[in-house]
Amino acid sequence: MALTPQNNEAFLREVDEELRKDQAAALWRRWGRAIAIAIVAGLAVFAGYLFWQHQRREAAGREGEQMQLAWDDLSAERTAKATPALAQLAASKRDGYRAVALFTQADLLLRKDDLKGAAAKFAAIAADNTLDPSFRELAAVRQTNAEFDTLPPEQVIARLRAIAVPENAYFGSAGELVALAYLKQGKRDLAGKLFGQIAQSDRVPPSLRQRAVQMAGVLGVDAVSAEAGTLGNKATQ
Repeated sequence: MALTPQNNEAFLREVDEELRKDQAAALWRRWGRAIAIAIVAGLAVFAGYLFWQHQRREAAGREGEQMQLAWDDLSAERTAKATPALAQLAASKRDGYRAVALFTQADLLLRKDDLKGAAAKFAAIAADNTLDPSFRELAAVRQTNAEFDTLPPEQVIARLRAIAVPENAYFGSAGELVALAYLKQGKRDLAGKLFGQIAQSDRVPPSLRQRAVQMAGVLGVDAVSAEAGTLGNKATQ
């Protein structure tokens, strides 16, 4: 007996479903083990990534607490107690904690008038290419400040020339050191120009800007009106 169109369509669907089942079974028999292994491996990798992230957060939290305790000890003049924690943090794999610990160690050496030791700490930060440039630039400025009296002016200028520009965050401090190095070289025109730029910068602390005004005046650069205009503009904002 011939099949009606409806029965024929139903029969074709059943055949198609059976064919797909047979194909799926054959595929599983051939590749099922490999697929299962791939799924398990993928889940293991994902679980490992989540565990690694958790461990990083846990370690960062512990180091943050350790840094805070060290600062609390320093504030209470318990330097000896803070020293081991700072040494451990100075070897941290986390850039921020490592840099801050090294800066703190250098500051402690400065308090002891150990300029050479402090300069070495700052130099380690400045030479660490894994750190953010802002850390490295600040370290270069502070290193130079610590050893300024023992450096040839040419070395001061070479080290800080790229930092002693108005758009840099450390322009004031770096620019002052470079200008003083120019004076050591007898280049009064370059020193006066740089002191004048510092005096006109509203990104420089007022005390440093005032020193720049005075130095520029001594060198024949009128920075008083420019500095006053800068302060006046800020007052009207």
